[in-house]
Amino acid sequence: MHAAPPLNALRAFEAAARHLSLTKAAQELNVTPGAISHQIRGLETLLGVELFERRARSIALTPAGKLLHPGVQTGLLYIREAVASIQGARQERILVVSTPPGLTSKWLAPRLYRFASSHPDIDVRISSSINNADFTTDGIDVAVRNLPIDPRSDPALVIEKLVELSFVPVCSPRLIERHGPLRTAKALARAPLIHDDTFASRAAVPTWADWFRAAGIEGAGVLLAHDLLAYDDLRTGHLIIPVALALPSGRAYYLVRASGRRDRPQVRAFGRWIKEELGALDWTSIRGAARLRRTS
Repeated sequence: MHAAPPLNALRAFEAAARHLSLTKAAQELNVTPGAISHQIRGLETLLGVELFERRARSIALTPAGKLLHPGVQTGLLYIREAVASIQGARQERILVVSTPPGLTSKWLAPRLYRFASSHPDIDVRISSSINNADFTTDGIDVAVRNLPIDPRSDPALVIEKLVELSFVPVCSPRLIERHGPLRTAKALARAPLIHDDTFASRAAVPTWADWFRAAGIEGAGVLLAHDLLAYDDLRTGHLIIPVALALPSGRAYYLVRASGRRDRPQVRAFGRWIKEELGALDWTSIRGAARLRRTS
């Protein structure tokens, strides 16, 4: 049984035979001309024939080399096509989802294992960003974005509402232990208030002053937080809602993807899954949240 020639030797031979130049073959394969010559010498020793005629400033294929070259060239082509097919299939499995950092860390990441478990054929990758996704250059397949209610339509995008967002007061149970019950807005007004400037640049985003006015308390001044981002901490008891008054934010999370692009099964699967996860949230089990209005 004859030993199979090394693949590197065959690649060196094919490149040299195609270019009829050791230098050009070396440039193509990113090695030295000496390395190409060494590989070809080894192949000739293995086969027991000379494949090139060495001349002063050039090389030429011998009859044996002319016989070998088409088969090697075709074989390497088949290998490249097979590898490209595998890589293409792997790329088809990848789903890149762009989500805001807060949603990623506080809500999506703890649940993503369920998507992976139910869709083992999809390699989902999360890219956290608050910037608009460029579906042409960023390699993003689908995005979740915090947008105003009824955002302006864009013919280049398909925009689908997932869930409207509200602001609710949240605090640690230890704050209640330290300051006593905070069951009313008046009592809450006497507690230390945490101001989150994350959304300060967005016009018409509710503030503590807006919340107290909605509660019937004059004057401005526990954290005023997005209800969805606080959900897991509320569910586990790390945070509580002392006064169940939710203030609509005028914004919602939307599923966004490029229009006119092939609707990949992976994108549809992720869209179905995130809607199911949002629909399964049990707000009635959260202390102080029984009267919170949920809309979508």
